[in-house]
Amino acid sequence: TLTGLGLMMTELVELISGGNVILMLILIAAISLVLGMGIPTTANYILVATLMAPVVVDLGAQAGLPIPLIAVHLFVFYFGIMADITPPVGLAAFAAAAISKEDPIATGFQGALYSLRTAILPFVFIFNPAILLIGVDTWPQTIWVATVSLIAILLFSAATMNWFVTKSRLWESAALLLICFTLFRPDWWLNQVSPPYEELPASEFLSAVAQTPADGRINFVVEGVDLMGEDVRKTVNVPLGEPGEPLERLRGIGLTITQAGDALMISNVDFGSYAKRIGLDVGYDVVAVLRKADQPSSLIPIGLALAATAGVAGLQFARARKQSDRKETGPAR
Repeated sequence: TLTGLGLMMTELVELISGGNVILMLILIAAISLVLGMGIPTTANYILVATLMAPVVVDLGAQAGLPIPLIAVHLFVFYFGIMADITPPVGLAAFAAAAISKEDPIATGFQGALYSLRTAILPFVFIFNPAILLIGVDTWPQTIWVATVSLIAILLFSAATMNWFVTKSRLWESAALLLICFTLFRPDWWLNQVSPPYEELPASEFLSAVAQTPADGRINFVVEGVDLMGEDVRKTVNVPLGEPGEPLERLRGIGLTITQAGDALMISNVDFGSYAKRIGLDVGYDVVAVLRKADQPSSLIPIGLALAATAGVAGLQFARARKQSDRKETGPAR
């Protein structure tokens, strides 16, 4: 913006978070919540998308986490909208309280408490874009992602409510949270075993672009100097359109690459293009391309998580049955 507030936000969040992605996202969520207070939906989106979305893209890229733009915008918009039910402003809470004849602040707190059980979803958008059907190309994949996500959010609700089949013990709620995390991010466990990407030299970049299937995405690393004179290294994720000549496919997202031997430099970024929105700029060098590495199947952690869910459910069913039998027989004399 003309005031430079967006740049200040980036610097502020980067300073406080210290480069920690999770802390950065929590700060962004809190700031988006404040920015969204008392603002209509459309203006809310424009505000958080303008001020906070670039912060997530920039800091995520600097941390080596390429985040699709749609996931970023949904993240900040979700928390911006949550301001409608969050006290002390909570316009929706005041409207609901007027209908129910209840205290608006109490209504807001109760609504915010209920909404916290779904606040995990925006974070999942960032770390597991498949839940937004990014990279999901077939109906079986769609059904699988929807089913696993539904189970995960139900388990998260059960854990936060401290009730699954029956009242949960502390360790059972903790186990359900761990299972939920595994279902939402099975790749985290796989990444502890083997790296998710193999870094190839920049000389392989154009061939990787050519080999990317229609409407596929590619990850690559750029380095350069920003307008403030500071060194920048970013990992970015960009979509590519229909198959074709590599340089033409890149121009489709507003990116012009100049090749000098094995060196690749960004010579032009179209104004308003996808490349511009994710922070690419003229003069940056493409230094590496990331290729998906061979990892164990994500079905392994998901299968273990579902087995653990069955185990917790079995224990609670047995405990609930004992409690029911005890009630029927009455207290022992």
